[in-house]
Amino acid sequence: MTTTGTDLRPTTRRLGATGPTVSSPGLGAMSLSGAYGPTDDAESIQVLHSYLDAGGTLIDTGDFYGAGHNEMLIGQALRERPREDVVLSVKFGATLTADGMPLGFDGRPEHVASSLAYSLRRLGTDHLDIYRPARLDPDVPIEETIGAVQELVDAGYVRHIGLSEVGAETIRRAAAVAPISDLQIEYSLLTRGIEENGILATCRELGIGVTAYGVLAKGLVAGRSGGSREMFPRFQGENLARNRQLLEQIQGIAAAKGVSMAQLAIAWVTAMGEDIVPVVGARRIDQVTSMLGSTEVHLDTQDLARIDAALPVGAAQGDRYPAALMGQLDSER
Repeated sequence: MTTTGTDLRPTTRRLGATGPTVSSPGLGAMSLSGAYGPTDDAESIQVLHSYLDAGGTLIDTGDFYGAGHNEMLIGQALRERPREDVVLSVKFGATLTADGMPLGFDGRPEHVASSLAYSLRRLGTDHLDIYRPARLDPDVPIEETIGAVQELVDAGYVRHIGLSEVGAETIRRAAAVAPISDLQIEYSLLTRGIEENGILATCRELGIGVTAYGVLAKGLVAGRSGGSREMFPRFQGENLARNRQLLEQIQGIAAAKGVSMAQLAIAWVTAMGEDIVPVVGARRIDQVTSMLGSTEVHLDTQDLARIDAALPVGAAQGDRYPAALMGQLDSER
């Protein structure tokens, strides 16, 4: 199977019953602002252009990525591009210390509009396609935060409303206030919690799409470790050894198809439902090419059964985030 040609293109899927049609896989831009090591802006812009030139449309970012650097980078990359060719998905609400470290989340209605103003300026656009709180603010009812975003939809600054890392009950409460296009949440071969905690079922019941991040398990699927990844329990000691052992069990499936483990992992998430769009980070053009190559990987029922037997729900060892951050995931209030 050829998975490295320049003619590879993403497929398209609609995000939920009310959301936009986007390319699949989508491009996650966080790593272009130093999240996993130094980057070069000129190369990063080439990465964004290579994805767009291949027919990609969905670019996911957060106003706090690189303390605004990520949005400015994307804005520069899109300067000569037709705005209608791109679906911009932006997370807001995360606050930072002066040295750029995570501080907390601010979902107050007055903060929502202020955050949007900065994002529009940095991205060089008059509207965002999807706008979503990055996490749940424990001090602000989700109804208030989503209601504030709906006001921005009514004013024409936002097209669709998304959610990120919230639980089933919070999803229901948000959807009662305004139409929700999609939930952004971690989902991968090693992170399958949404299958058992009611989140995926709730999204499907309500016609809400899923944009899956962490599809490559923060690089673990590709065999990467070390650096900032060592803060995550799954990359530590016996946990790392066990998780690598689990992934080795399905290496043969990838090898038999002539594809990389990363491509298999993306294809698996894609195969989990037409309502799921994997969002994959890339720092180099060859990673964009590899990501797009996943669209040529077909997993039949036998393949999926073998993968499920090797990596059932709950098989991964270690939490996906440090203990201090686990309370911010699948959140309820």
